Amino acid sequence: MANLYLTEQGSVLKKTGDRIIVQKEDEVLLDVPCNKIEAVLIFGNVQFTTQAVHELFENGIEMAILTRTGRLIGQLTSPATKNIELRVQQFKKYEDETFKLNFSKSIVQGKITNSLQMLRSFYYNHPEINLKEEIAAIEKAFLEIPGKATSEELNGVEGIAARYYFSGFGKMILGEFGFNGRKKYPAPDPVNGLLSLGYTMIFNEISSLLDGMGFDPYLGYFHKIEYGRASLASDLQEEFRAPLADRLTLKLINNRVLKKDDFYKNPKGEGVYLTREAMKRYFAEYEDFTNHEFIHPETKEKTTLRKCFRIQIEKLASFIKGEKEYQPFLLDI
Repeated sequence: MANLYLTEQGSVLKKTGDRIIVQKEDEVLLDVPCNKIEAVLIFGNVQFTTQAVHELFENGIEMAILTRTGRLIGQLTSPATKNIELRVQQFKKYEDETFKLNFSKSIVQGKITNSLQMLRSFYYNHPEINLKEEIAAIEKAFLEIPGKATSEELNGVEGIAARYYFSGFGKMILGEFGFNGRKKYPAPDPVNGLLSLGYTMIFNEISSLLDGMGFDPYLGYFHKIEYGRASLASDLQEEFRAPLADRLTLKLINNRVLKKDDFYKNPKGEGVYLTREAMKRYFAEYEDFTNHEFIHPETKEKTTLRKCFRIQIEKLASFIKGEKEYQPFLLDI
């Protein structure tokens, strides 16, 4: 099972039997059975037929619609797997301030721990690059989490940790790329562009899984409710930023999988984006990264980062039902 990324502009997604094909003019670019597809992501000017959507929904496959540059526009989802009892419990817990605070602390602890692991691991392998100040500042921020009494206070701790983390992250970038801190909307440089794309990919996968497993993705506990934003997906995304998107970005840049000429500036405005061929290369690397097997730190069984998305959502379901405390995903890098 894998995600299907459609980036060929002017192509059409169609159905034939129990298979999905991608066609451009008279040429078939792809022919794959539905049982091999986890989700379909459409980038830019790619059309699809009603028959193809029916087939995807009958197989529980969701679709995400994105711009050519990777900004999520919306999702199409089947109503077949809704768990109303879980949603009722999810909404009840939203009124429980103790529950929300405990969950939020777990999320921030997980995010900061994984960020620290990134810096420590890199510093161990590259002692010539001084990351002591950043590591010490983030460790100090981590120790302040238990004493915080509100989400606003936790946001303050997270913000301090993130500032020092991205200061260290800039030092970890080797070679021809520069990075002067995290900037979004639109990304002003290739590194920020890759980070934003990685975060979008994680967010989309988690949002789709939440919806498919019966949650309302728009009702979060750490991130405030905001019109049009899947706040619960934003909550769970935090634990995976460093282990997935940030590590993948460093790999692609430091190993020269992507180079400066793989990016272009938006001719109609601001922002830096991947070329079409580089985007295809990115998706292949993303799939390899998310499906790479490792030993889960808790279960001690083989798993992948993509499987861990589901594991964390299942943990949240158990927490909401009062069965066990929520433990964030921690990767021993």
